[in-house]
Amino acid sequence: QVQLVESGGGSVQAGGSLRLSCAASGYIAGSYYMGWFRQAPGKEREVVATLDSDGGTVYADSVKGRFSISQDNAKNTLYLQMNSLKPEDTAMYYCAADPRHSWYILVRGMALYWGQGTQVTVSS
Repeated sequence: QVQLVESGGGSVQAGGSLRLSCAASGYIAGSYYMGWFRQAPGKEREVVATLDSDGGTVYADSVKGRFSISQDNAKNTLYLQMNSLKPEDTAMYYCAADPRHSWYILVRGMALYWGQGTQVTVSS
């Protein structure tokens, strides 16, 4: 059974940094498409960054140049390094994993496996 557990969220001032982690179990690291999503109060969930099984990455325009997605296969952990944080980055952040090797499935929020989320709050 695939399980995803996020950590690393917290409160930070604008301009600060956080690194989110997503510890995965139940599948072979690097074989799934992975992604980070976020949902702010009153807004729809949106994709933040994706990582395919070949190491390809895609970022939302709003986070390009500030966020970086990566994976440590030895630790079976997905990361999201967030720099130059802005108040509009405030949201619950979720990691997702899908074995079907489809960026379109992943980016539309239809991944099979999701974590429980970790809250990020950025104050001005």
